[in-house]
Amino acid sequence: MKLKSLYFALAAFSFSPLSMALQEDAAPAADAGADGGGALGEFFANAGTIGMAIIGLSIVALTLIVKNIMDLRKDQLAPPELVDELEALLEAEEYQEAIELCETEPCYFTNIVAAGLPKLNSSFEAMEKSLEEMVEEETIKLHARLSWLSLIAGVAPMMGLMGTVNGMIGAFNTIADSKGQATPDVLAGDISGALITTLLGLIVAVPVTTAFVFLRNRVVSYSLEISAVVEDLFERFRPRST
Repeated sequence: MKLKSLYFALAAFSFSPLSMALQEDAAPAADAGADGGGALGEFFANAGTIGMAIIGLSIVALTLIVKNIMDLRKDQLAPPELVDELEALLEAEEYQEAIELCETEPCYFTNIVAAGLPKLNSSFEAMEKSLEEMVEEETIKLHARLSWLSLIAGVAPMMGLMGTVNGMIGAFNTIADSKGQATPDVLAGDISGALITTLLGLIVAVPVTTAFVFLRNRVVSYSLEISAVVEDLFERFRPRST
């Protein structure tokens, strides 16, 4: 699982604008020698402020993706040793110790179990309802953490569009200032900046959207699995029909 997560993180970085800019600049830089800026400097210059902001978003997105991949693992949400220990405590009817364990080792699994343990003296239906409510609450928290990726995936192409409009306005202003005598090489900077920001926005949006869907599906899958474990754990308290 860790190896797959690492591969996914490396794949996400390979699609980031910063990574692509570095790759594009690698070969020209070797030939440019003392030219100084090279393709990378030209790339940053044409990207402008909006392009640099999009590159910043890509770095934030990559950080969030790696963090969520590492945090949203089953052994982090429901550590096997805690599951076994809680099962042993419930089997031995040491309910207070189980509650204290949940309080000292907070995680997705123990937070759910902690919601059901105080209801042991109530009806099984009340305890079951409390568990269901906590599962929903904890799952919403996990989805809320992923919402930042969804936001970046939506904002990045809009920022790219903003850069496109800004670049085209600059091109038309150049034409107006030159009274229609502007040559293509004079307009190239504004047009290049417009296209670069559009490209950057899409380069960020596509892999971030993919990562968001991947992680969202992981949350749904793990929440169902852990809910089943909790249900089995509390099944011992269901009243036996006579």
